[in-house]
Amino acid sequence: MIKHHPKLELLESYVAGELPASVSVMIAAHLEMCPKCKQQITELTVKVADNCFDKDAFAFDESEIQFDFDAFIDDVTEDTSIDELVEPEPQEVKVADTPYCLPQVLCNLERSSWMNLGKLSRSRIELEDGDLRMSLLHIDAEGSVPNHTHNGFEITLLVDGSFEDEMGTYSRGDFIWLDGKNTHTPFTKEGCLCLTVSSDSLHFTQGLSKLLNPIGKFIY
Repeated sequence: MIKHHPKLELLESYVAGELPASVSVMIAAHLEMCPKCKQQITELTVKVADNCFDKDAFAFDESEIQFDFDAFIDDVTEDTSIDELVEPEPQEVKVADTPYCLPQVLCNLERSSWMNLGKLSRSRIELEDGDLRMSLLHIDAEGSVPNHTHNGFEITLLVDGSFEDEMGTYSRGDFIWLDGKNTHTPFTKEGCLCLTVSSDSLHFTQGLSKLLNPIGKFIY
């Protein structure tokens, strides 16, 4: 069961088209897994549409409009072309001998080759979005990310599997937003695949991993 969802304000910004591309992709991927948020998006979209077509918002002088309605209808009815809707083919990735089905919203986005470091593997999503970085992150079974906090914000969508940290246990579809107020050590028993967006590097807080902090800006 999905326990962690985008906040209402974030969904409202998504409907309004106000979010960075990578954050919009994250929410779209979550919507593929979450009926609750998908219903909220439907309701918010209807509300925005109603506001857009509010009569008061379209006050105008009819004498200033030159529009041939009959010609418009003729153009529409004479067009017999049919646009065929083609559903994107499901895409599967295989990491550590485990197959995973990706969210459809990722199907047309390029991905880099997997980079491996111990039980962690990362594939960058090739999406130009300013300072934001989007990646697929895989953690092998019995693997973890060293204890860290965040220099910016980090959004994690759990695509498959599960993991846990000091704040709880997360399962497929969970949408988690963390920042510098959060410190945690994600660990997975069975392995997991996550979609992540980061605005800045992680800041490691314990052990030898702290040595990565000086170059963190270059590897996030």
